[in-house]
Amino acid sequence: MRRDLFSDDANAGYLEDAELLHRLASERLIELTQAVGNEGWQWIETRTQYPPMEILRCGRIGSTTRKPTKDEKAELAALTATNDAAQAALNAYYDEDGEPDEERGERLEAEATAATFSVDQYAVRFEAFDPEEMKQAGAYVYLDDDGRVCIERGLVRREEAPTAQVRATHAVSAGAARAPKERPLHGEKLCKRLTAHRTAAVQIELAQQPTVALAVLMQRMIPVVFDDVYGRAYLDYAIRIDVHTTREALVSNADDMGESVAWKALEGEREKWSRMLPRRAADLLPWLLEQGEDVLSNLFAFCVAATVDGISGADRPHAVNEISNTLAVDLSRYWKPTRSGYFEHVAKDRIAAVVGESVSPQAASEVRGMKKDAAATTAELRMTDSGWLPEVLRNRKVPERVTYGYHEDDEGEDDENGDAAAAADEVSEAQASPGEKEVEPY
Repeated sequence: MRRDLFSDDANAGYLEDAELLHRLASERLIELTQAVGNEGWQWIETRTQYPPMEILRCGRIGSTTRKPTKDEKAELAALTATNDAAQAALNAYYDEDGEPDEERGERLEAEATAATFSVDQYAVRFEAFDPEEMKQAGAYVYLDDDGRVCIERGLVRREEAPTAQVRATHAVSAGAARAPKERPLHGEKLCKRLTAHRTAAVQIELAQQPTVALAVLMQRMIPVVFDDVYGRAYLDYAIRIDVHTTREALVSNADDMGESVAWKALEGEREKWSRMLPRRAADLLPWLLEQGEDVLSNLFAFCVAATVDGISGADRPHAVNEISNTLAVDLSRYWKPTRSGYFEHVAKDRIAAVVGESVSPQAASEVRGMKKDAAATTAELRMTDSGWLPEVLRNRKVPERVTYGYHEDDEGEDDENGDAAAAADEVSEAQASPGEKEVEPY
């Protein structure tokens, strides 16, 4: 480290040999993988930082959670108490009035983060995998943003997964071919008739039980949202909805998503819920019915949020803006104009125009005299904390809604009544919400 002797910051300086640090870290990680490899995994990968794209491409094998021993319960309780105390101290610091003590705040944040990490790591030891399935799966050993060693176990590479699935499919097909055919007791039409009545009965009963209805819907959504937990579960569901999450789309469309504040918060929430959820999809409904309203409502909100899709290939009004406007989302909190996130992807003239708009015409003139790489770097230094947003993120317009309705006039009405009806229609149209209009058919 090359230190700045004239700085008040004890950690001021910079690393002179990043390659050496990377090599030492990699060698240490390789040493740590020996213990993980002895667990029986087919493969182990090491990374010096969290690899979201690689892990997202993997499926997962199922696992079970054993009950902790008496001593383990006591140790976990002690770790949980320490974590609660650290979080309480940090919250108390945030609630204090007056000038903030940055050094104390950083220390409290570090203690709270370390305490949470200790609880999470201790809980991992209760998870167990089937030895035969472990032979087809592996693990990632990597460093998180704070330099701590993290291990993701039970991952299955996508190119290896179909073989077992195909074998299982052939086995089922062969068994079905050998099964003797029997004449059904009820014909197709009668079965449809009877089950239609059954469906109506279930619907009216379910409609009178909001908590059960919420749990049933979440049972359908959770395996889709948490596909890394339930990727191998294939169940039939009575609820007919189509659930898609946008997690992989976010990462595939923005290779810098891993650095996003919003993404890190989402992944933190995902990891929290993943630890709480039962490991078998068949156990979901009983587990959900045992939970309190707070757990159900918060988990439901996360699952719904995971399905939101605001990705668009053009700068135009989008339905996601209705949610954004309702929540008053400040996008400048989550997106910064950086070199890799924006300036590398636009022309130098655009960089200069943006700098001129956000900083000053003089700064824009300086950028125009630079090469593209230097201009992008300079723009990031000048604008990272400026709060500037590109036009597509400033566009908060909602698509115009068009509704179709019929207006039938009574044939016996006279002109006076017709004029009154027309006037009433004009008033109704004037009172309609912005962005919505009614269209009469021909």
